[in-house]
Amino acid sequence: MIGNLAKMVFGTPNDRKVKSVRPLVARVNALEDEAKARTDDQLIEATRALQARAKGGESLDALLPEAFANCREGARRALGLRAFDVQLMGGIFLHQGNIAEMKTGEGKTLVATFPAYLNALTGKPVHVVTVNDYLAKRDAEWMGKVFAQLGMTTGAVYPYQPEAEKRAAYQADVTYSTNNELGFDYLRDNMKGSIEEMVQRGHYFAIVDEVDSILIDEARTPLIISGPSQDRSELYRTLDGFIPKLSAEDFKLDEKTRNATFTEEGNERMEQLLTAARILPEGQTLYDPESTTIVHHANQALRAHKLFQKDQQYIVRDDEIVLIDEFTGRMMKGRRLSDGLHQAIEAKEGVSIQPENVTLASVTFQNYFRLYDRLGGMTGTAATEAEEFAEIYKLGVVEIPTNRPVQRIDEHDRVYRTAGEKYAAVIEAIQEGHAKGQPILVGTTSIEKSEMLSQMLTQAGIAHNVLNARQHEAEAQIVADAGKPGAVTIATNMAGRGTDIQLGGNVEMKVMEALRADPEAHPDQLRERIEAEHASDKQNVLDSGGLFVLATERHESRRIDNQLRGRSGRQGDPGRSLFFLSLEDDLMRIFGSERLDSVLSKLGMKEGEAIIHPWVNKSLERAQAKVEGRNFDIRKQLLKFDDVMNDQRKAVFGQRREIMETDEVEEIAADMRHQLIDDLVEEYLPAKSYADQWDVDGLTKATREKLNMNLPIAEWADEEGVDQEAMAERIEQATDTYMAEKTAAFGPENMRQIEKQVLLQMIDGKWREHLVTLEHLRSVVGFRGYAQRDPLSEYKTEAFQLFETLLDGLRGDVTQRLAQIRPLTDEERQDMLRQMAEQQRATQESATPSHEEAEGGEATAHAPGFVESDPTTWGNPGRNDACPCGSGKKFKHCHGAL
Repeated sequence: MIGNLAKMVFGTPNDRKVKSVRPLVARVNALEDEAKARTDDQLIEATRALQARAKGGESLDALLPEAFANCREGARRALGLRAFDVQLMGGIFLHQGNIAEMKTGEGKTLVATFPAYLNALTGKPVHVVTVNDYLAKRDAEWMGKVFAQLGMTTGAVYPYQPEAEKRAAYQADVTYSTNNELGFDYLRDNMKGSIEEMVQRGHYFAIVDEVDSILIDEARTPLIISGPSQDRSELYRTLDGFIPKLSAEDFKLDEKTRNATFTEEGNERMEQLLTAARILPEGQTLYDPESTTIVHHANQALRAHKLFQKDQQYIVRDDEIVLIDEFTGRMMKGRRLSDGLHQAIEAKEGVSIQPENVTLASVTFQNYFRLYDRLGGMTGTAATEAEEFAEIYKLGVVEIPTNRPVQRIDEHDRVYRTAGEKYAAVIEAIQEGHAKGQPILVGTTSIEKSEMLSQMLTQAGIAHNVLNARQHEAEAQIVADAGKPGAVTIATNMAGRGTDIQLGGNVEMKVMEALRADPEAHPDQLRERIEAEHASDKQNVLDSGGLFVLATERHESRRIDNQLRGRSGRQGDPGRSLFFLSLEDDLMRIFGSERLDSVLSKLGMKEGEAIIHPWVNKSLERAQAKVEGRNFDIRKQLLKFDDVMNDQRKAVFGQRREIMETDEVEEIAADMRHQLIDDLVEEYLPAKSYADQWDVDGLTKATREKLNMNLPIAEWADEEGVDQEAMAERIEQATDTYMAEKTAAFGPENMRQIEKQVLLQMIDGKWREHLVTLEHLRSVVGFRGYAQRDPLSEYKTEAFQLFETLLDGLRGDVTQRLAQIRPLTDEERQDMLRQMAEQQRATQESATPSHEEAEGGEATAHAPGFVESDPTTWGNPGRNDACPCGSGKKFKHCHGAL
């Protein structure tokens, strides 16, 4: 009560934040007439002046009002859009490093141009991050007109882009890209051999669109660049055949944690099957250390069957398993599940099994986006995850007021006893809305359910469109038609679609459609007619109550539900939203529907009757909050483990960059060599030991192996007064002389390049091995909890020890490789050239027709006296003619070879 009273008097913390930027908005508005008076050239001149001031040290906060006024005028001229005050507000909060929560249809795409323009004045990279490639290209092209009007360049980054084009896109003032591509380019850059090959130019400022989808929903899955490993197709297929033979007692299914495990009986059953199939050797059990790999793949086969359902988590297309994003319903082409799980699903569905991969580099989205000096984000729904944004990314969440008041009516959920009753009520509600010409958007949580509902609507005789991963290509057209009078659209998740449902339909799409149908039509007359029709259609839709959002299930996350709701009631339009639920829905079934079921039974509800009460809504929201909290804990735990690797990743990537940038590679190699010598001396001639306790033979052998030198270590050890320090010094001097001779033989420039490449190759190889070791450590360290030891502490300690081992191994391998490199002798060079010539000749021979094939061609006329075996009778064959000897080769590759 007191809290509510305080809010009424002082306003909420959010109200106070919004109020604090109003003076800034007023200053931007005061400069509007001045900006309008500028010519197009003067707009660009204003940009150049602001750039000079920013590079001269003036703060961006001081430049903000002028920059925003200039940008608003650029957008008005380029796109015909004048930004509202609330859009300027959103831009200010983004620049300040917050998440701007703006309702659907409030123009987030335009909002991003303001802080992007302001921060690009510094000349440092500005990245605008979108959820898919289509939006990255669309927004770069659309908003690129605004930046061009202001004298700035725009780039778009997308998968499989030519290297030169990608580099140019990153060189632009503002770069649009997906989160995946940015992360992969960061990893790829840190696998390159020189600075010139790298495409990204740093991480200064990023604006993340659909920030909740990118930084929260996708944050559980790290980005991984991998390479192929051994083929285990037969093992996957065999294990897949065993799973259907199991009974319900053989495994436990935990839908809350999405996990499936074998019971004691299940392990025994699998053991029998594996032994019979000779996969498990006689006498070996699944509990033996040697069985680790088999156990792992058996578990993955079980998970593939029990946790992954076709048309929910994936679809089968063109002999391939394509994953579906559970939050957006989109296909994730090219994305694969790791640890053999994808292969297990491929075996289950009988498609071609692709080999498993080995991790070459990886990063989580949390740690990638924390590389940026400054970060901002936009979405329609972030408030429910404000705690996570603050804790992990140091981002505040600010709810931006809508330009016009929201008129949408959000009705209380309707809960039915069974799914059958629920769907009957859904069809009835759709028929009612459709009859009065109201456009209806029906939300489902899986492809399977959307197709089932589609069949029910077809039987009811209601025309409709289905938008899911199968109709991915027709997405823009389906969304454009979704606001037409009486349109019924079934959508599998509407998050991150990046396009509005406009009441009455989309004018631009209608014009394009009409022009395709009649290319001879006059565009202006066509547009005029379509706009008149659209105005009439829009009025009909407004009269029928606006867009009706009808959801058939609650999602695990409140945000996804809110995003679906937010499709209706944009920019002050009327609208309505209603959720239909049943006690058989996954969320209700898994998270405490028993109590509700018993309450409904006591109430004596009749079939087809629904319970509608605010308490039900509250109870559901608590269940969703519980799931969100659990998912947050999972992500937090993942991040704690990844932070350990992240510190090591930064050290390794920093070392790589230093090597690529420096010309003093010789010093790095020498430091490694000297450190290795110190370690060897310490190992074989321990401190505080007498000379007769030294392992002189061991040190002699180690220097021969690691330094490629036969040194008189035994003689030195017999000399009077030679201690460990003197011994290390002599070995260092000998190796320094040896390497100096090598440098002279190769030439200093060549030697520097060799050192650089050896260092980079060795770092990459060691880092790859280290990643695999850390993955294995991560998968087993959880069991330490049974011994009352904290898995995270154990992981940190062991990961640190492994990293030290990596560094020690790196010093040894680099030194050994450089010590063994030597210039080729004249004889070896000749041998190599001869081998190359033979390989080339063999390749050319395999490309020319055989003697029989040549004979089948046109007969060659020969001069009188021609004898095939006597070259003196052949005259002067052309170099590219077939050789007269009949070998089938060209003359220049046979008897005419130089």
